[in-house]
Amino acid sequence: MALKGADIMKKLPKTNCKECGCATCFAFAMKLATGGAKLDDCPYLDPEVRTELESAMAPPVKLVTVGTGEEALVIGEEEVMFRHEKTFFHEPGLAVLVSDREGEPEVEEIIARIHELRFERIGHTLRVNLLALSNESGDRDTFVARVGKASKATDLPLILISGDTDTLFSAAALCADRRPLVYPITAENVSAAIPKIKELGVPAGVKGESLDEVISVTSQLKDAGIEQCVIDPGSKDLLEGIRDQTLIRRAALKKGFRPLGYPTMAFPCFMYQDKFEEALAAAALMIRYTGIVVTSLTEKDLVFPLLVHRFNIYSDPRRPMTVEEKVYEISHPDENSPVLISTNYALDFFIVSGAIEEANIPAFLCIKDTGGIGVLAAWTSGKFTGEAIADFLAKFEVESRVKHRKLIIPGVAKKLKEELEEELPSWEIILGPSEASDIPKFLSEKWKA
Repeated sequence: MALKGADIMKKLPKTNCKECGCATCFAFAMKLATGGAKLDDCPYLDPEVRTELESAMAPPVKLVTVGTGEEALVIGEEEVMFRHEKTFFHEPGLAVLVSDREGEPEVEEIIARIHELRFERIGHTLRVNLLALSNESGDRDTFVARVGKASKATDLPLILISGDTDTLFSAAALCADRRPLVYPITAENVSAAIPKIKELGVPAGVKGESLDEVISVTSQLKDAGIEQCVIDPGSKDLLEGIRDQTLIRRAALKKGFRPLGYPTMAFPCFMYQDKFEEALAAAALMIRYTGIVVTSLTEKDLVFPLLVHRFNIYSDPRRPMTVEEKVYEISHPDENSPVLISTNYALDFFIVSGAIEEANIPAFLCIKDTGGIGVLAAWTSGKFTGEAIADFLAKFEVESRVKHRKLIIPGVAKKLKEELEEELPSWEIILGPSEASDIPKFLSEKWKA
């Protein structure tokens, strides 16, 4: 549990020296408790007290990195049980399982398919994050060969899965510079695994048949100085998964129980044979509270909903969804293409841009920054007025992009038409349809005509 300011105050020197930038030690303690200050700001803090406070103030869930570079997956360090309390920060990684029973051409095909599972949504790229390679063949040379090929074929972080410790770390040694997650580290192999994990510097995927077993393994790893761990409680189905994930999260956040203060992983691919049941389990486990979800799914129709689902959970509920303010070119417009304008509320943008694409008429879509609110609310609050739109057109030099002087505005903003006619006397202001679904018909009939 997070330390309170009063608890921190008891550990401070109480000199009120002001050298930390605060008027009193109590004010400094309150800032420390809320993350507004650092322990280094206090020049007179006893080293032993500093160590004690650093340990007590550490995030309840350890931050863990799998992979390197731009593709690295960072998970953990969550602070709340429910996102309406604050927000969730590090979205769970979605991994695709590949068996070493597959031949090299099949593995390459699967990797290529995974790379194609990338989708744009509100300026964000939704994608699969990891490749999980499983030693189902039981053959060391086959597994090592597949890992070697895969590490060259993709920059995605890797999860290496083998029940044989020597095989697992032989494969890990091939790509140790990529920081693969080695799994499973269990009560049976943890003693043999510790020297290898420390030597290679890779994160450990801890598995236990019970939470007591998980606690035993993470405690041994921590005593050895290894804290880059991800926990698999060994859940057999969705019901067990939700139970285990919730217990682990509550123990870390509510009780401050450090041996379970790590991000988690789960394997819907082993829970269910049916792909739809697997997708449902993956979606539920993303909510409760899995850090890495391993599936066998590569079908676009199943992966895309999971990625959107994850995106919605890990977006900040306190902030409206927005897109960048600029002129968007839909379907390669030219100097004769229509010009439409709307707000940067993400839902508005995607509905309007989708309707323009449906009309199959290239167009310029001007998106004005309104702080993420819709047309009418933005107009009444003074963020989507005639003057503001005129300034936008000038800022982005819209006049230089087209020969005509016609601007199509949302049909719900009738009063805006009068304002724009005053601000832009050289432009013809056209009132578009009130419903975005009518845009294709409107453009086909009005613009083409």
